[in-house]
Amino acid sequence: MKYLFLLLISFASINCSISQVDGLDIGDTAPDFSLKNIDGDMISMANYPDAKGYIIVFTCNHCPFAVMYEDRLNDLYNKYNEAGYVLIAINPNDPEVKPDDSFENMIIRAKEKGFAFPYLMDEGQQVYPKYGATKTPHVFLLDTERTVTYIGAIDDNARDASGVEAKFLEDAIASLEKGEPADPATTKAIGCSIKTK
Repeated sequence: MKYLFLLLISFASINCSISQVDGLDIGDTAPDFSLKNIDGDMISMANYPDAKGYIIVFTCNHCPFAVMYEDRLNDLYNKYNEAGYVLIAINPNDPEVKPDDSFENMIIRAKEKGFAFPYLMDEGQQVYPKYGATKTPHVFLLDTERTVTYIGAIDDNARDASGVEAKFLEDAIASLEKGEPADPATTKAIGCSIKTK
């Protein structure tokens, strides 16, 4: 009996750890966060109580795929900010593993690229595992209640913005505007793996 009890406890703990690794699914409520922005302010989704939705992008400085999307992030911000959608970029990488992704270098990069949206450091790497982000870039679209409506890639062509045929994120926002589920609701994020020790 004691063996059976210990076996059940082990199984429960394994299940717990698996669910933490899996992150968010469509329909889940995304957890809020409080992370330092490049201007030194602490930012959370609660800072934007009137938002129609949230575009959470896990990205960084060093990854070539993330770099390819920097101008497109600026375009997305310009297109959707006035419509009430808050774009928040989060750097999930450990700067001790990738010094290019240090907070100081985030400030420099954001200035070079003219980021008008918050660019936050996931200090201690506490946020990205809760979301289940695995790549940079990796996008999570949330509605006004922080319900996850889309997870994945921004579009279908990282290397050539002019060659994009499927704008996954923009299509998901259009579906959200119409009160319809995104189709597709998930796509494969293409990019660099998140750097941890």
